[in-house]
Amino acid sequence: MRTGVLLGRGLALVAFLPVASRAPMYARLIWSLIGDDRVSTRRKALLGGAGGYLLIGRDIIPDSIPLIGRLDDLVVVVLAVELFLDGIPSELLHEKLDELGLDPRAYDRDIAQFRRLMPRPVRRAVHEVPRLIDTAADLAAQAGVGPRLRSLISKEGSFA
Repeated sequence: MRTGVLLGRGLALVAFLPVASRAPMYARLIWSLIGDDRVSTRRKALLGGAGGYLLIGRDIIPDSIPLIGRLDDLVVVVLAVELFLDGIPSELLHEKLDELGLDPRAYDRDIAQFRRLMPRPVRRAVHEVPRLIDTAADLAAQAGVGPRLRSLISKEGSFA
């Protein structure tokens, strides 16, 4: 049984290769959405968090482990992108797909492929991240952290 699950995942990865070949098109889509003021800052924070994870260098699975060492980086990026796109209003998403000449049906198939590749418990847990970001942002707003942080950032000179 376990072998069958692993074989199924392996075949799913092979089936994922055509989707991966369209990554440059989806990168343009994401970049276009990031630059759009209609996309919430909280939604954009998902991508920032994934970027931070990649830059920090502390991994869930150490990079020194052959083959799977870099896998956690890929999983974090894929999940962050899926969450980011999942929260985009469909009208805006279709507007951007049209602007970039991307087929909405192909996009829907590719997103479905991503979702089939990722285990359901992982997806379910990750889909809690936007709610956690919203809660953290609300707490920061209640504590008045935002204006103080903006003030600190905008001051000339060093932070020291």
